[in-house]
Amino acid sequence: MAMAGETLLGKLANHFLPQEAPTVRPAPEPRVSMSPSSGDVAQTPEPKSTGGLASVFKSLTGNKSTRSPPQVQPPSSIAQQLNGASSLQTTYRGPPKYEQWFEQLKIGHPLSERIAAAESIRHAINDYPLSGVTNVFKEGRDLIEPTKPPEARKAGFELFTACAQHASATDPERLAYFEILTAPANTDDFHLQLQSLVELACHGKRLGGFHYSIMRLLTSWLRQCFLVTKAARQNTKHQVKSQEYLPLLEETTLSLLFAFIADVMKYTNNVLTLESAGEVLDAVLSICLKTTLSSDLRACINIIDSIITYGEIPSGKLMGCIKVLCSIHCLVGEVEPEAWRTISHLAGSHNGQTTVLLLFSILRDPTSGRQNVREIRGALSVLKKLFAKNGEDGFPLVPFTLLVEALDDVLAVQHAKVDADVLQFILFLFEDGEVMENVMEEEWSAMFDVVIKCTQRALEAPDGRLITTRSRMENSLIKDETTEHSFATGLAQTLYSLILRLEKLLLKLPGTDFLQREQCIKFFVGAHAHLPESCAEMVIEHFMEYRYCYPSDQEWKANVKLMIQAFFADRSQPTHIRLHALRAVTDVFKVVEMMDEQEDPEIVQTFVASILDETGDEKDIAVLQEIVSFAVTVAHSADEALFSYVISAIRASITSDRLQSPLGSPTVSRHVLLNSRPSSSAVPSQTIQTPSNVVTKGLVQMFMRTMADSASKSLRIFNELLWIAKSHECETDARITAFKLLSRLRADWAYRIFLTLSTESDGLAASLYRTTRSLARRQAVEEAAQQHRASRNDDTASSRMSRSTSFGQGHPQARQPLRAASGTSKTTQRNQQMWMYPDDDALPEETSGKASSFLRSFIEAQEHVEVLDEKDFSKVEKNAEEETEAPVATTKNDDQSMEKANSKEERKSSTDSAKSSTEVDRTLLSRPGRKTLPINIYLDTVTSLIQNGCEWEVYSYILVHLPSQLTNQALFKGAVPQIRKLREVLCELLNRNSFQDPPISSGIRKADVAICLFQTLNMVMSYNQHFPRTDQDEIVLTFVQGIGSTWERTAKCCIHALTICCHEMPTSMSRSLIPLLHKMSTIITQSHVAVHILEFLACLARMPDLYVSFNSDDFRIIFAICFRYLQYVRDQPQRETLNRSSYPHARNSVVLTEGSISESNFQPNTSDELPQYVYALAYHVITFWFLSLKLNDRAAQVSWIAKNLVFIDANGKETIDEQAQVTLDFMQRVAYADVDESAPDPTFTSDRFGEILKKRWIVGQSIITVEQATRGGWAQITKRQPSGTSCYIIREKFSRPPPHQSQISTDSMRDTRQSDVNMVLPSHLLLQLTASIPLTKESIPIPLPQDDFMQRAMSSFDRNSTVDGHKVGVIYIGENQTQEVEILSNILGSSDYTAFLSGLGTLTKLQGATFNTQGLDRVGNADGEYAFCWRDRVTEIVFHVTTQMPTDLEMDPQCIGKKRHIGNDFVNIIFNNSGLPFRFDTFPSDFNYVNIVITPESRASFVATRLRSTENAKNAFYKVQVMSKPGFPEISPAAETKIMSLEALPSFIRLLALNASVFSLVWADREGGEHVSSWRNRLREINRLRDRYKPKSSSTTSPPGTSNGVTMHEVKNVRDSITSFRRSSVANFLTNASESNSQRSSVLSTAETVGPGTQEDGVVDSLDFSRWA
Repeated sequence: MAMAGETLLGKLANHFLPQEAPTVRPAPEPRVSMSPSSGDVAQTPEPKSTGGLASVFKSLTGNKSTRSPPQVQPPSSIAQQLNGASSLQTTYRGPPKYEQWFEQLKIGHPLSERIAAAESIRHAINDYPLSGVTNVFKEGRDLIEPTKPPEARKAGFELFTACAQHASATDPERLAYFEILTAPANTDDFHLQLQSLVELACHGKRLGGFHYSIMRLLTSWLRQCFLVTKAARQNTKHQVKSQEYLPLLEETTLSLLFAFIADVMKYTNNVLTLESAGEVLDAVLSICLKTTLSSDLRACINIIDSIITYGEIPSGKLMGCIKVLCSIHCLVGEVEPEAWRTISHLAGSHNGQTTVLLLFSILRDPTSGRQNVREIRGALSVLKKLFAKNGEDGFPLVPFTLLVEALDDVLAVQHAKVDADVLQFILFLFEDGEVMENVMEEEWSAMFDVVIKCTQRALEAPDGRLITTRSRMENSLIKDETTEHSFATGLAQTLYSLILRLEKLLLKLPGTDFLQREQCIKFFVGAHAHLPESCAEMVIEHFMEYRYCYPSDQEWKANVKLMIQAFFADRSQPTHIRLHALRAVTDVFKVVEMMDEQEDPEIVQTFVASILDETGDEKDIAVLQEIVSFAVTVAHSADEALFSYVISAIRASITSDRLQSPLGSPTVSRHVLLNSRPSSSAVPSQTIQTPSNVVTKGLVQMFMRTMADSASKSLRIFNELLWIAKSHECETDARITAFKLLSRLRADWAYRIFLTLSTESDGLAASLYRTTRSLARRQAVEEAAQQHRASRNDDTASSRMSRSTSFGQGHPQARQPLRAASGTSKTTQRNQQMWMYPDDDALPEETSGKASSFLRSFIEAQEHVEVLDEKDFSKVEKNAEEETEAPVATTKNDDQSMEKANSKEERKSSTDSAKSSTEVDRTLLSRPGRKTLPINIYLDTVTSLIQNGCEWEVYSYILVHLPSQLTNQALFKGAVPQIRKLREVLCELLNRNSFQDPPISSGIRKADVAICLFQTLNMVMSYNQHFPRTDQDEIVLTFVQGIGSTWERTAKCCIHALTICCHEMPTSMSRSLIPLLHKMSTIITQSHVAVHILEFLACLARMPDLYVSFNSDDFRIIFAICFRYLQYVRDQPQRETLNRSSYPHARNSVVLTEGSISESNFQPNTSDELPQYVYALAYHVITFWFLSLKLNDRAAQVSWIAKNLVFIDANGKETIDEQAQVTLDFMQRVAYADVDESAPDPTFTSDRFGEILKKRWIVGQSIITVEQATRGGWAQITKRQPSGTSCYIIREKFSRPPPHQSQISTDSMRDTRQSDVNMVLPSHLLLQLTASIPLTKESIPIPLPQDDFMQRAMSSFDRNSTVDGHKVGVIYIGENQTQEVEILSNILGSSDYTAFLSGLGTLTKLQGATFNTQGLDRVGNADGEYAFCWRDRVTEIVFHVTTQMPTDLEMDPQCIGKKRHIGNDFVNIIFNNSGLPFRFDTFPSDFNYVNIVITPESRASFVATRLRSTENAKNAFYKVQVMSKPGFPEISPAAETKIMSLEALPSFIRLLALNASVFSLVWADREGGEHVSSWRNRLREINRLRDRYKPKSSSTTSPPGTSNGVTMHEVKNVRDSITSFRRSSVANFLTNASESNSQRSSVLSTAETVGPGTQEDGVVDSLDFSRWA
């Protein structure tokens, strides 16, 4: 019995069942064996109830009460006897009651007694060496009959088991036991039946008597037992499972049967015949195919292994065994060791080679089906291990060639798992980079073909799409996944591992030692979709190193195709790999292009098509950029057919983008998606953009390259760009890219197309926050607004501030930026801006600016094929030379003088320059094949987008860039109908307020959009010669509507535009002047337009034809506007004090930095920055408009003007400031006469008139000098006033005294010889002309002494000019000139420059000049012989023209002589004919505040201007832009570019220069004091003489901006004043003249209190000379 515990069955029982009894049922206590007496021959053995197979079986089945027959407990008496056996006396034959039990067992006794007796005897047989056991078996055999109750059958089988274990049974007895035990029995007793048989056979070791029939019996039992067990398992699945699994009784029985069969084969080999082995194998293999438990499989494998070890497998059963074993080995990991052990036994037997062949046959003849797949996979797993043995240790050899063939054949099954196993097998051959010797000596091509086949099929979906991704390949191996995708992923990982091992091998072995290198490279190409980056690079480098793609290789075409398909066309490849492959192929293009096309005419087309065919589906931005770059290269040299193909190929990408992007959807999300793919670190990150944009950039680049070579190509590309620009379905960034080129198109004087890099759109871009600095300012203003809001604690103040920022208030400028910039930080983040200004990368490559030889914007009929011959060019050169010899500008009287201005050397230099330019023009003009660019279609496109609206990024780009392009009239020469349409659309949109609203997230207001549209209309206005009168009228009315409209900020740009209208469309302007003035009168409370309104009025005053129909009321509107701005300036110091005391955070300024010259152009700019300029400009306007009055109407306006020039000072007195005094002084001089100044008569001398006496007085604000001839009554009176000097020659005609008149003593001085000659002294005349009895002390004349001091004072006084003098530089910049020295060295300019100078002023000789030449030499002509000058009644300008100044580069190489003049001029006029944008820092200087830049609208060479016809020159237009020094406020209507005709240009520029000079003078003195005009300076000289010779006190006030502060009482008064000012209008001045005298204190310069404030109209009465004149 000791051996029973060592059998396989015991091991299985210990493996499958728990070693401890379940907690629900305690384990039985061990039975105490009965001890024999001391007289016994042999000692009684230990009880065996806890050991042996029977005990194990009992313990295994005793706990499953619900699924096994119930246990029958022995009677209590028997139990007690057994438990108390220690005191029981025993004999050799058994225990004392043995015979009683035996008798009780016999038939006839009650069944319960028999059962108890059988139980007792069983124990006795186990515990005692009894004899006669056979008799016991005979007496109790009926207990196992099927008819007996379960407890009886159980007791009977246990009794018979004990009997069978007894060693005394003979073979016949054992046979009898066998027949009885194996007879048909109750199925519930099979486990008891089997247990009894196992014990009878001693676990297979003792089969005597029944060995010839046991195998068949066991085979039959095995089939039946498995079926019963399987059924029991199925039933158990529907029951609730316990927490701890307990084997079924049927499972335990099946395990016992498996173990018993194995033991029978092991211990009794004569029972295992081929027939019985075959039957057992059939049963076992059937079970293997039906079971799902590894325990069953392990038992079956044990049976098969026993047959192989102790018998022989029939040949017909060998294939089945191999298939089952292989399947188990592959699929059941738990049993894999047992399966391999059995297979290895089989392979090591005489059937080993047969086994290998059978394994190959499984692979070679695959059939579909799940079972066959298992068998194939199993065969592969077994072959893998057998191949690894390499024929060693008795294992059969697996030939590599046959193996590869079999692997190739097995792929026909088309199963993902099989493919994965095949690939794993091949991967196994390259374990860790080490390759077995038998593999290294073989050819690998067939093996790699197998790999390619299985990967291509397994890793592709039905539509050809890869199931796996590269990112999944890098994960760990995934095994035994069930879904197709999972298997594909595992397969991809296996392939990836194989590739890595091969790569390692390639790197490890040199090329000469590794014969399979080429095969590996070829395999890598075939598996290109799964190569790691390093491996792909290795392949590409290999192709490049050996030049496989070059025509020198016989297979170069196939290699190119392979490279493209494997690494470039495969979009699963990393970006840098695809780029590397593409460059490897495109490098060959230059060689292919040079090949002989006769051999293969389609070679270039085919080569290009292989790269560009799939461009439409390309979404990788970096790759697409490289493709487009290649397309650009090809297109440049391609013929028409190839060029057309290239355009169509890359255009497909735009079409694809349109199909994938829904209409109206934001493109930003698509940008993110397109760039979401992780890129390799070797690839630089690309700017977010769509594929359409990449292609569009390529088209732009093509256009830039082809415009100089091919007109047809350029036109095709231009049409493509137009299609992109106007298509709402195209991506936004692509449309903007197209517009970046289209908006930079320009045409020169000959209508030749070229590209400009700078669009000069700074101001408009800033108005839409498209510049970096405008965004920064916006953010700064927002932060200031937040601080201000945080500081407002007073609810009342908060309410007042909120009201002041509303649209309906009259003075919201100080807070406008706060409202406009509210939420900047948030909205800027939400609204992604796709373009900014300036954009250095607007074009994909740098543009040379060279004009195209083929593309024209306009071709006249006679110019189509016109080419000048040599004679014509000779004539051109001759004319150019003649024009260079002409003076810069001439007048009728100065021809000879101007000829002296140029030396022979200068003329020669100019002639050479003209000839050079002529040669260039000859080259450009003589090329045939010119074509017209359809600019009209482009303008139609832009007009449609403006009219109908589009995506905001596109719309805003057009708004900013179109105006500057419209200045180039040569570009739109052939698009006049479209210009008219654009004008109509702009006027309609602005008049109806129907243009597109900006998105809320942009933070831009509709007024900003209106500003851009007004600026566009301003440029369109320059085409007015093509508009009928009604259209011109509509333009003017549109600008008028922009003043005082709901868009408050548009007033300024509209005023600027109307200034241009005055020059270009005077008739239309004259009709709208009255409504315009009324509009201006309604917006005078908007301080930010004060300067611009006054500048407009100053301009208008010099154009009398426009206001010829004005009446007195119309003039009063203008005067009233000026009075209101004067009032505003006077209130400025108090208003600032009030703001500082009440709202300390309300005023926040942003400092402009360098580079922001134009960015403030369209930002609100209040007049608070420099009120002195408003003050000076207002008086300037009053003066000129008074002169504009008809002479008969002037006196009628004096009283009203005087009333409004008087104000109440802080002391409550009526006061008039200095400027008002000199203004009234000038009005007094011109109110009744339109005459200029008069000078003393040089002939009034003592030689002619005898003795002359001179005497001076100060009378009022003038110095009266009387030069009296003592004889004859002649006198010369000189009246020196602040505004001028007048001289009169008068004679008092004395009557001859009557004869009867006698002389008295006082007449002694009379000559007695001439009694009719009277003696007269100077004082006589003064007394006769003044009141005999002065009414006031102030009106008494003050005599001045006749001494040296007075003589010097008069000389100094006379040197003060009676007009304001200004100096303005004029600089000419020639072709391509950018440096200061080369510009200043110019000695002449173009013909239009000369014509401009002629209109700018009068050519005046400098030597001996009596006026102020503003620093120009008047003695030795050191600064030239002539200068251009201009003067009116009030102002004088001297122009420092550099081309008129001497140039000596030898003595003055740096042109210091010229620089000392223009470097000190506040204002310079730059005539920029360089063709390049002007830089403000071209002439470094601390004093150049303003540069007025004039640029021809179409670029022209030096010679071109001389070739132009008179008509062409007359119709020429010029761009004008006022560029200010950084930090300089905006002061000009041309701060944003304007365009003017040459005819109107000089007067407009002169006005700009005058205003800029006035402002600069004020600006320069803003910190140290104030700028004092010449009139005020003369007034101060008179007042100083008055104070010297008759001292008296006078009240003074502070100049603008220098107030010393106000009291709190004054703050209150000012607050009331501000409220009153905001609510007032010009109507107050027109209806209530005294309103201007209320509650205002002076902020102006020194003034004299003329009369007490308590005397109503006292001062006015004294000033109103019209009452007594």
